Amino acid sequence: MHGLINRSIQGFLRDTYGPQIWTQIAREARLGFDGFEPMLSYDPALTTAVLAAASKILKRPVEGVLEDLGTYLVSHPNTEAVRRLLRFGGVTFDDFLLSLEDLPERARLALPDLDLPALELTETRYAEYRLTVDGEIAGMGQVMLGLLRAMADDYGALVLLDWDGGQGGVETITIQLLDRRHSTGRAFDLAGGVGP
Repeated sequence: MHGLINRSIQGFLRDTYGPQIWTQIAREARLGFDGFEPMLSYDPALTTAVLAAASKILKRPVEGVLEDLGTYLVSHPNTEAVRRLLRFGGVTFDDFLLSLEDLPERARLALPDLDLPALELTETRYAEYRLTVDGEIAGMGQVMLGLLRAMADDYGALVLLDWDGGQGGVETITIQLLDRRHSTGRAFDLAGGVGP
């Protein structure tokens, strides 16, 4: 498992619940170190142990922790780079959805050894999509669910999302786009403050 993914989980837990909770989680997971290094690789069992420990200490199901992680990746100031990467997917939420299949390859341009879950989007009928998520760790669909909720808010779209719980390592999210312009989305500038 790429250290950047583990470091994102660590950052979410520290930023959301505080450094003392992260220390408790690391101890409960028996990591043997204080934190993950973003550019190293780790046994996927460590990721699973951290998520189980977070679930136990926070008294929340792992699925809820993962969904909150997805929301954090888009909405927290410390993860603005992730939001920018996602917003480059398109001007509208529809464009963003249609660019999701390319996301793992775009991420690999920056980090060649980063293995994100495979994503496949199918339009099942007008303004309704099915996203399949095939990842190394169960629950990556929950991360995508939180990420999609936050991105819909970011674009100002109203969506209805449903996660199927997964089967055989593949998780499915149904996305119903109810209103493309439900509210004013968050400001986004393609240039991102570059220039004079």
